[in-house]
Amino acid sequence: MTLAKAVAIVDDEPDLLELVSHHLKRAGFETQTFLEGRTFLKYLDRHRPDLVILDLMLPDADGFEICKSLRSKKEFASLPIIMLTAKGDETDRVLGLELGADDYVTKPFSVKELVSRVKAVLRRLEARPLTQKMDIGKLAIDLERYKVLVEGREIELTSTEFKILAFLALNKGRVYTRDQILDHLWGQEKIVVDRTIDVHIRNLREKLGRAASLVQNVRGVGYKIEE
Repeated sequence: MTLAKAVAIVDDEPDLLELVSHHLKRAGFETQTFLEGRTFLKYLDRHRPDLVILDLMLPDADGFEICKSLRSKKEFASLPIIMLTAKGDETDRVLGLELGADDYVTKPFSVKELVSRVKAVLRRLEARPLTQKMDIGKLAIDLERYKVLVEGREIELTSTEFKILAFLALNKGRVYTRDQILDHLWGQEKIVVDRTIDVHIRNLREKLGRAASLVQNVRGVGYKIEE
């Protein structure tokens, strides 16, 4: 028998918590609800949910900071996070996704759509390859711990830079257009222009140093990783 996936919902609106929890339970999920960031973080000391729905405007914490903190810890680096907020400004959405959120839903929203997004994020997670570690030339990538090493030295990447690098590495030798890379990163939430990928790639190459040549630009097409 397959165990139900556990979803933690963090929001300061009791009615919304009850509504979202009810619909997720009807869809076969287990839920834990939290009105404050503090109680949610205390819960994480002993538990690891399968996914988090995180409001950005909590009474005692900033959702952006919670997301950033979780992504910095190896045990939560790959924990799926859907940001839920009244902040619909494009800058906020970009920041949330850049910090490592897997999706971003603005209020007011359809609860059915939110449940569908939860399922979609978990499907993407389950579709990840069994291989968790890769070595390509001077480059070593640990997908589970979100770690990248060049010639044995760990380098610090943003969540987006890591996702781009891992995506290209998992499909070594295959060329992807900027639009395909955006699709992989954010699916329907393509709220940035494709040239943003060029900026991320440039920053990524700078950080990779002696391994930068592995990330190749195929003129007029896109990018690939190849030794």
